[in-house]
Amino acid sequence: MAEIVRMPKLSDTMTEGVVAEWHKKVGDTVAEGELLAEIETDKATLEFDSFYDGVLLHIGLQQGEATPVNEIIAIIGEKGEDISALLKEESASKTTETVAETPAIKKEEVSPEPTPTPAPVVQQNAAEEVVSVDTPNGRIFVSPLAKKMAEERHINLSNVNGSGEHGRIVKRDIENYTPATTNANAPVFSAPVGNESFTDEPLSQMRKAIARTLSNSKFSAPHFYLKMEVNMDNAIEARKAINAEEGVKISFNDIIVKATAAALRKNPKVNVDWLGDKIRYNNHIHIGVAVAVEEGLVVPVVKFTDTKGFAQIGAEIKELAVKAKSKKLLPSDMEGNTFAISNLGMYGIEDFTSIIYPPNGCILSVGGIKQTPIVKNGEIVPGNIMTLSLSCDHRAVDGATGSEFLRTLKGYLENPVRIMV
Repeated sequence: MAEIVRMPKLSDTMTEGVVAEWHKKVGDTVAEGELLAEIETDKATLEFDSFYDGVLLHIGLQQGEATPVNEIIAIIGEKGEDISALLKEESASKTTETVAETPAIKKEEVSPEPTPTPAPVVQQNAAEEVVSVDTPNGRIFVSPLAKKMAEERHINLSNVNGSGEHGRIVKRDIENYTPATTNANAPVFSAPVGNESFTDEPLSQMRKAIARTLSNSKFSAPHFYLKMEVNMDNAIEARKAINAEEGVKISFNDIIVKATAAALRKNPKVNVDWLGDKIRYNNHIHIGVAVAVEEGLVVPVVKFTDTKGFAQIGAEIKELAVKAKSKKLLPSDMEGNTFAISNLGMYGIEDFTSIIYPPNGCILSVGGIKQTPIVKNGEIVPGNIMTLSLSCDHRAVDGATGSEFLRTLKGYLENPVRIMV
């Protein structure tokens, strides 16, 4: 018996999916558990295995096309099986749902269209007033209305030929004026040469999800921002010492993620989620690290971050970044973060703020390290300064709470030996 294959719900936020690629074509034999297609969700492109044995009898969605979750995308059954009745039943069911959702319009509720009122006819005064304007080419006679229109349109009256009595300029002369009618004394400008072109690209499921999620966050969560400068001199020396060990290579981002986890442990009221009717104070620490991919931005999660060392955090972030760029991230790789970090320092950005990634209460923005003069022991010396910006949802986190977290984080980064034990 033929079985309908529907668009699966592959993530908690997925409302529609795109068939990125079919791995079978109509007429191919399909085994249960065999790869049938790749589905692009709002978070990643995932492999979709068949739940049935049989022959692929029908494909209802071509590659690159989108459809809502639970809509038919294929039919699998026995070779030569007639599926016309099944398709007809599916089509009829969909039509019935559409009709049921369409509100009926009662005849008595339809108001007749009002009869348009004819516009009044305005009679122009034939004896139109005339004023004179002095120009480098002599005195010009023009009607007040034409003069006003010329001023509004930035038209030089010297370039306009009057058609009124005795050559005066009137309204129609301004209305009909084009640069081609300019006189010989007017300067000639050449138009720029070139071809205008553009390319429209349909939104990917990921880009749609980013737009929807961040728009909801920006326009519903009352953001406020806290900034603090950190002296990274000791962190630079600590990183050099760690990387001097054979087989160990860590980045500044690894140190920042570890320090953030330690600061969250000291400031649990920042490690929160806003859930609408309640605030969730998380006892575990899962840090989401923003990763740029071709379609936009994904936030894979380093789970139980505070229990891991620099090298382990670095290796996990690298592995997640590779999976993100190759579209191999699973929904479980991007779920459950209690806090998020966005680091643009490697792009030369010194200072920026981020939009909170819901339902988190905060997100940390990390700028690049910049060498700048600082005062140390009463003397001006070179210092390596990094700016941190904390975006907070004021519904869940107050200013003093966020400030205390940043102060703790600054202390760990300026004395990283405290988080090495």
